[in-house]
Amino acid sequence: MTTQRKTNLPLTPLELEIMQVLWETGPCTVSEVQPKLKGQLAYTTVQTMLNVLLRKSKVKRVQEGRAFRYRPTVSRERANGSALHDMVKRMFGERVAKKLAAAERDAEEKEEL
Repeated sequence: MTTQRKTNLPLTPLELEIMQVLWETGPCTVSEVQPKLKGQLAYTTVQTMLNVLLRKSKVKRVQEGRAFRYRPTVSRERANGSALHDMVKRMFGERVAKKLAAAERDAEEKEEL
Protein backbone atom coordinates (compact mmCIF):
# COMPACT_ATOMS: atom_id res chain seq x y z
CA MET A 1 0.00 0.00 0.00
CA THR A 2 1.44 3.39 -0.94
CA THR A 3 1.94 6.22 1.54
CA GLN A 4 -0.72 8.31 -0.23
CA ARG A 5 -3.19 5.48 0.19
CA LYS A 6 -2.30 4.97 3.88
CA THR A 7 -2.93 8.62 4.73
CA ASN A 8 -6.44 8.36 3.28
CA LEU A 9 -7.42 5.47 5.53
CA PRO A 10 -10.26 6.45 7.87
CA LEU A 11 -9.67 6.46 11.59
CA THR A 12 -11.14 3.69 13.73
CA PRO A 13 -13.12 4.75 16.82
CA LEU A 14 -10.12 4.14 19.13
CA GLU A 15 -7.72 5.93 16.76
CA LEU A 16 -10.13 8.88 16.66
CA GLU A 17 -10.31 8.96 20.46
CA ILE A 18 -6.50 9.06 20.66
CA MET A 19 -6.36 11.78 18.01
CA GLN A 20 -8.91 13.80 20.01
CA VAL A 21 -6.51 13.72 22.97
CA LEU A 22 -3.63 14.91 20.77
CA TRP A 23 -5.71 17.67 19.17
CA GLU A 24 -6.95 18.93 22.54
CA THR A 25 -3.75 18.48 24.57
CA GLY A 26 -0.98 18.85 22.03
CA PRO A 27 2.03 16.54 21.69
CA CYS A 28 1.90 13.69 24.26
CA THR A 29 3.70 10.56 25.32
CA VAL A 30 1.89 7.24 25.64
CA SER A 31 1.72 7.67 29.41
CA GLU A 32 0.10 11.11 28.95
CA VAL A 33 -2.49 9.82 26.45
CA GLN A 34 -3.46 6.67 28.37
CA PRO A 35 -5.29 8.26 31.35
CA LYS A 36 -7.24 10.61 29.08
CA LEU A 37 -8.95 7.77 27.19
CA LYS A 38 -12.44 6.60 28.18
CA GLY A 39 -11.68 2.91 28.60
CA GLN A 40 -8.99 1.61 30.88
CA LEU A 41 -6.57 0.51 28.19
CA ALA A 42 -3.19 -1.05 28.85
CA TYR A 43 -0.12 1.09 28.19
CA THR A 44 0.94 -1.37 25.47
CA THR A 45 -2.45 -1.07 23.73
CA VAL A 46 -2.16 2.71 23.56
CA GLN A 47 1.44 2.37 22.38
CA THR A 48 0.37 -0.06 19.64
CA MET A 49 -2.42 2.27 18.50
CA LEU A 50 -0.05 5.24 18.34
CA ASN A 51 2.32 3.11 16.23
CA VAL A 52 -0.59 2.26 13.91
CA LEU A 53 -1.34 5.99 13.60
CA LEU A 54 2.35 6.55 12.86
CA ARG A 55 2.25 3.97 10.04
CA LYS A 56 -0.89 5.63 8.67
CA SER A 57 0.99 8.98 8.75
CA LYS A 58 -1.63 10.48 11.06
CA VAL A 59 0.99 11.29 13.74
CA LYS A 60 4.72 11.98 13.96
CA ARG A 61 6.94 11.32 16.92
CA VAL A 62 10.14 12.63 18.44
CA GLN A 63 12.19 10.84 21.05
CA GLU A 64 12.33 12.41 24.49
CA GLY A 65 14.60 10.40 26.74
CA ARG A 66 13.29 6.85 26.69
CA ALA A 67 9.80 7.84 25.50
CA PHE A 68 8.35 9.17 22.26
CA ARG A 69 6.19 12.30 22.10
CA TYR A 70 3.46 12.03 19.43
CA ARG A 71 1.82 14.92 17.61
CA PRO A 72 -0.96 14.90 15.01
CA THR A 73 -0.03 15.50 11.38
CA VAL A 74 -3.62 15.74 10.20
CA SER A 75 -6.08 18.39 11.32
CA ARG A 76 -9.33 17.58 13.05
CA GLU A 77 -11.21 19.06 10.07
CA ARG A 78 -9.39 16.85 7.57
CA ALA A 79 -10.02 13.74 9.68
CA ASN A 80 -13.71 14.63 9.99
CA GLY A 81 -13.95 15.12 6.23
CA SER A 82 -12.28 11.79 5.61
CA ALA A 83 -14.66 10.06 8.04
CA LEU A 84 -17.67 11.65 6.35
CA HIS A 85 -16.41 10.62 2.91
CA ASP A 86 -15.87 7.05 4.14
CA MET A 87 -19.38 6.88 5.65
CA VAL A 88 -21.03 8.19 2.47
CA LYS A 89 -18.97 5.76 0.39
CA ARG A 90 -20.05 2.79 2.54
CA MET A 91 -23.71 3.85 2.61
CA PHE A 92 -24.22 5.11 -0.93
CA GLY A 93 -21.28 3.88 -2.98
CA GLU A 94 -18.13 5.32 -4.51
CA ARG A 95 -19.96 7.30 -7.23
CA VAL A 96 -22.00 9.34 -4.74
CA ALA A 97 -18.95 9.90 -2.51
CA LYS A 98 -16.94 11.22 -5.46
CA LYS A 99 -19.77 13.57 -6.48
CA LEU A 100 -20.05 14.87 -2.93
CA ALA A 101 -16.28 15.44 -2.73
CA ALA A 102 -16.34 17.26 -6.11
CA ALA A 103 -19.23 19.47 -4.96
CA GLU A 104 -17.34 20.28 -1.75
CA ARG A 105 -14.19 21.21 -3.70
CA ASP A 106 -16.22 23.42 -6.04
CA ALA A 107 -17.76 25.25 -3.07
CA GLU A 108 -14.29 25.82 -1.56
CA GLU A 109 -12.96 27.07 -4.90
CA LYS A 110 -15.90 29.46 -5.29
CA GLU A 111 -15.29 30.81 -1.80
CA GLU A 112 -11.59 31.29 -2.53
CA LEU A 113 -12.35 33.25 -5.70
